[in-house]
Amino acid sequence: MSAYEPQNPDYEKLVRRALKAQGFMALIGAEVVSVEPGLVELAVDYRDEIGQQDGFVHGGVVGALCDNAAAAAAGTLIAPGTGILTIEYKINFLAPAACGRLVARGEVIRFGRTVTVCRAQAFAEGKGARRHVASAQVSLMTFIPTGA
Repeated sequence: MSAYEPQNPDYEKLVRRALKAQGFMALIGAEVVSVEPGLVELAVDYRDEIGQQDGFVHGGVVGALCDNAAAAAAGTLIAPGTGILTIEYKINFLAPAACGRLVARGEVIRFGRTVTVCRAQAFAEGKGARRHVASAQVSLMTFIPTGA
């Protein structure tokens, strides 16, 4: 099985359900744009509540959207009955996220049995332009949920 072949035929439904269940995603108004094996795009429309003092999307929101896009991308490849958790991420902010819409694209670089490595890129969209504003590398672990 290749790294981009889902182990779970219901991967898209499960990823969408997991993202919908996150209160933070609802709080920032994030939506799922697309889900493919090993690749997920998320977006959020700018509003003052997710901005910082200069009118840009807050860096914490940019980082969270990148983290969630990467985790969701990894989540498309995991086996039924398992979950995925971020264990580390590093983000480089390349430009202020001055935009009408922020889009984060998460992509699996290497899918592993225990640890998966993804990249995420964030783009500010608005006024007919798209600007690359952040790049992240995200390491995630596969785990078996025990129930909360």
